[in-house]
Amino acid sequence: MSKGTPPPQDRDREDPPGLDLTRLRAHLDRERPGLAGGPLRARLIEGGRSNLTYRVTDGTASWVVRRPPLGHVLATAHDMRREHRVISALHETPVPVPETLLLCPDESVIGAPFYVMELVEGTPYRTAAQLAPLGPERTRAVVLSLVDTLVDLHAVDPEAVGLGDFGRPDGFLERQLRRWGKQLTASKNRDLPGIDELHEALGRALPTSPAPAVVHGDYRLDNVLVGPASAPEVNEATRGADTVKAVLDWEMSTLGDPLTDLGLLVMYSSDLGLPESPVSTTSGAPGHPSPAELIERYAARSGRDTSAIAWYTAFAWFKLAVILEGIHYRFTLGQTVGAGFDRIGELVPVFIDRGLTTLKEG
Repeated sequence: MSKGTPPPQDRDREDPPGLDLTRLRAHLDRERPGLAGGPLRARLIEGGRSNLTYRVTDGTASWVVRRPPLGHVLATAHDMRREHRVISALHETPVPVPETLLLCPDESVIGAPFYVMELVEGTPYRTAAQLAPLGPERTRAVVLSLVDTLVDLHAVDPEAVGLGDFGRPDGFLERQLRRWGKQLTASKNRDLPGIDELHEALGRALPTSPAPAVVHGDYRLDNVLVGPASAPEVNEATRGADTVKAVLDWEMSTLGDPLTDLGLLVMYSSDLGLPESPVSTTSGAPGHPSPAELIERYAARSGRDTSAIAWYTAFAWFKLAVILEGIHYRFTLGQTVGAGFDRIGELVPVFIDRGLTTLKEG
């Protein structure tokens, strides 16, 4: 341990980047008197890709604080009010989300808007290697639970929970395709064979969207917490089985085409065939259902027509190719550092090829 570095047990007592605990405590005491007892400690929860998430405790109880990333951000992409609103609206539905406790839009408190929600205990499974110790049966149950939770989300009536104006469903797919095309233009600084072909082919084959639903926007296994089911979630026969305890990371949620969520889930459940890839899927875990099984279960439980799912999956491959190219571009400029970023660029052609193949084969 280097000189001046506090021991592990003391690190939670320091202010983590972006969270002034003294100012947070004063705000909690004003807005929620009695919520916190002893001195606050906090740590940044690793794994978040954008907005910052902290586990905060007073030594007795624990909560989660969520705020935008440090530095300049796009307000629309990191809107704490939207995240707080959708989670609050869904709390009384079958969709498992944490209970929200406080929203603070005042940037003067900790330097950015933030909200506080309950801490839900559970495990985020990000890779096949993390899933593997569960064994085939438990892995299968976890992934199918993920599909069932998505069906529950898309079954929510937006008007009934106060989300009727949460987005603009008309023209949703056209806007999405146009948005990611602009993102590609902004970050492409090399020849990417097939990327324009894929973008244009998606535009020519736009499907007719079903009735709009609340869309998560980044629905995959590592954006949920998994743990043992308990009352009132299930009946006695299935108590203790693995299930989705909470859906997290709602920063991209809106009203739109629900099959975009399914297409993304199918993409993340497909085998990339690239061992040691910095972008992983969970498909390699023994017992993991195939993409076809996920589609079939969603269709059977939701009653939706999934015959155009190839388009939505191809769009997911395209979107991820654009995101990865943006990361690669920032890496070439020296703006992104860390393990694996040097290999992101070589993945982009793989995602482009998968998108083209998926669209052509249907």
